[in-house]
Amino acid sequence: MKKIVLGTLVAAASLMAANTAACVGCHGANFEKAALGKSQIVKGWDAAKVEAALKGYKDGSYGGAMKGVMKGQVARLSDADIKAIAEQISKL
Repeated sequence: MKKIVLGTLVAAASLMAANTAACVGCHGANFEKAALGKSQIVKGWDAAKVEAALKGYKDGSYGGAMKGVMKGQVARLSDADIKAIAEQISKL
């Protein structure tokens, strides 16, 4: 039983890392960078703000001149993925 729980936790952690893997190239490993030198620094945002921004990028209602880049990145994410990513980023 302990092996199953541990395996599930490891799988969940690796899935979460995969979800943000595309993000770190522009935003930094701890989301401490202004992506492409143009975005706001995301580190320090609360989960609700991150989630609202990601959903806004997805539906096209959020972002500036570079929102097309983010729209492509979040298009494949479900609402549950977005929520999980927002929670992870808010804890940095």
